Amino acid sequence: MRWEMGRRSSNVEDGRGASPMGRGVRAGGIGGLGIVAIALVAMFLGVDPSIILNGLSGVGGDVSQPAAVPGTVNPAQEKEADFVNAVLAQTEDTWGDIFSQAGQQYVQPKLFLFDGQVNSACGLAGAASGPFYCPADQKVYLDLSFFDELDQRFGAPGDFARAYVIAHEVGHHVQTLLGISSKVSRARGQASEADANQLSVMMELQADCFAGVWARHTNDRQKILEDGDIEEGLNAASAVGDDRIQKATRGYVVPDAFTHGSSQQRMRWFKQGLQTGDVNSCDTFQAQRL
Repeated sequence: MRWEMGRRSSNVEDGRGASPMGRGVRAGGIGGLGIVAIALVAMFLGVDPSIILNGLSGVGGDVSQPAAVPGTVNPAQEKEADFVNAVLAQTEDTWGDIFSQAGQQYVQPKLFLFDGQVNSACGLAGAASGPFYCPADQKVYLDLSFFDELDQRFGAPGDFARAYVIAHEVGHHVQTLLGISSKVSRARGQASEADANQLSVMMELQADCFAGVWARHTNDRQKILEDGDIEEGLNAASAVGDDRIQKATRGYVVPDAFTHGSSQQRMRWFKQGLQTGDVNSCDTFQAQRL
């Protein structure tokens, strides 16, 4: 994936090395999937961490982030942090253009880098939670050590696999801006467990599709894709399918308990966005087949 030559985002907040209690923004920063084994991946690319963190902190609370306490940051992660900056900037440019063409304004999300543990407006989360988006404060949260998990645990290495992770989480932000997240949250609150899970699957698959839309538009503009990149993205989508995760952690598959979609579903919807580049093609809620 060609990412080095692009601009960098000003919306990355670097809380790495800060106090474990505060997890504030580290001065001089770059600018701004547990509870059980399955929880490790249940939240991977999750839209609403409150599903897991509900017992820890209420969603929508105003969680302060105190001033940073200087700490140690792994120098080996600095290139990864630069990569995150570059990819977030790509999402800003692409979604800004898409929203503008629709006569709307794109509000850029923040991305908060942390290590070990973080307080978000959706509750307390540790590194095992993996990357997540919190609609209450419109921030993406990422511990860079997850990239090692993606490479080693999930067998999905590569820059574009990592970019897919970021683009998926930003896809949840797009859902928030479009009012989809709030509608689904209300519907889930009135639904049975099985129906609520199905709504969650639809949300996740739509975010996968939005990630594909981002890749299509960004490549059209900046020619970021190299040989093998699409396969990397599809491999990452497949690696985090509920069926693969359940098979690995339980030894069997329970479709009614899916919250993110099967490997085939995740790959299908990512490809849908990539092939069409059309946000309207990502309506998983009206799709005859997920």
